[in-house]
Amino acid sequence: MSKVAFLGLGAMGARMAANLVRAGHAVTVWNRSPAATADLTALGATAAASPRAAAAGADFVITMVADDAASRAVWLDDRTGALGGLGKDAVAIECSTVSPAWATQLAAAVTATGAGFLEAPVVGSLPQAQDGKLIVLAGGERDAFDRAQPVLAPLAAAVRHVGPVGRGAAMKLAVNGLLGIQLAAWAEMMGFLGRAGFDGATALDVLTTLPVASPAAAGYARLMQAGDFAVRFPVDLMAKDFRYATQAADALKSDTPVADATLSVLERAREAGHGAENVSALIRLYTGG
Repeated sequence: MSKVAFLGLGAMGARMAANLVRAGHAVTVWNRSPAATADLTALGATAAASPRAAAAGADFVITMVADDAASRAVWLDDRTGALGGLGKDAVAIECSTVSPAWATQLAAAVTATGAGFLEAPVVGSLPQAQDGKLIVLAGGERDAFDRAQPVLAPLAAAVRHVGPVGRGAAMKLAVNGLLGIQLAAWAEMMGFLGRAGFDGATALDVLTTLPVASPAAAGYARLMQAGDFAVRFPVDLMAKDFRYATQAADALKSDTPVADATLSVLERAREAGHGAENVSALIRLYTGG
């Protein structure tokens, strides 16, 4: 078993850290709001006062935070950043959904210390995080990937090595892009069918049986129909992912008109006050809810 520092205990991170504790690893946790560490310490984890303190002596340091800015602060803050506590034999693992550009910058900062680095964004939501059934999309050197297997295994149903650093972030943004595009389309079409006189439940009884309905999109469509906007994946975070994706595409001179259109829908939802709600709230743009 390994000494693991886990930084960031939001809805996903707390579940992932708990699975590492249950697997027998010696886990030290940190969160910007210290109260979030209470459930983990009750389970057997140790709480640290800063990312740097958590990272000191750890074999693996895992982060799960909201965006590039949060990741930068956790790793590189002059006083409290985890990079300052990272040992040269450790492996830093960034599980957050960040931009490819930041993943590459972070990798350079970590490897300059002599430590290993792996980006490991995850596919899945709260049930998969709870059950240790996430899909990891790892980018980095093969040595870091192989060394990280014992701490990734309790988190995931599958761990995929997708190439060098930056590829994991790009693949994760593509995954979320495909989901977001579908959800924007489902919300629009459900709004259209409602105005055409269809009862929402009846429409879904037909649509979700057809090959055009992916399991993930159908699940979110059912949440739309039920008016269930409890947070699993908030509009704000999906909009952030689309911004990162379109920025990365622009840097590559890759045309993304459908992603651009979906981002505009997500921004409309944010402007309407739905940013903190689940992405199922996109339906509210078409129902007046």
